[in-house]
Amino acid sequence: MELERLDHLVLTVRDIDAACRFYETALGMRVATFGAGRKALHFGVQKINLHEYGKEFEPKAAHPTPGSADLCFITATPVEEVIDRWRSCGVELVEGPVMRTGARGPIRSVYCRDPDGNLIEVANEIAAQPAHAERKP
Repeated sequence: MELERLDHLVLTVRDIDAACRFYETALGMRVATFGAGRKALHFGVQKINLHEYGKEFEPKAAHPTPGSADLCFITATPVEEVIDRWRSCGVELVEGPVMRTGARGPIRSVYCRDPDGNLIEVANEIAAQPAHAERKP
């Protein structure tokens, strides 16, 4: 078997409306309602389904807990502009910009926390120099 991509993940949150406001305002995700009034956050070709703590949908994780996620999102928007957006939304910068290693190579990241305390990383991919690239002194 070869997996193709992540379709969605589930975040367990204390307050679905607060989570929707944060992800829509601070990260530009689209909030959608599906099923019997369930909420999801859409970005690119992925989504995050939201479960309210204590009222999760079955099947669910063995121990769904608000604030236990550590998520990294890639953006083409320069991280300096991400920081400006967060400041305008009243979102506290936890760390960054810092260099990290992403799934496809080097990334430059900034971090904040969502209303439940989940660690949110937003990063720019840094293009690798081709091995044959000419180096200047």
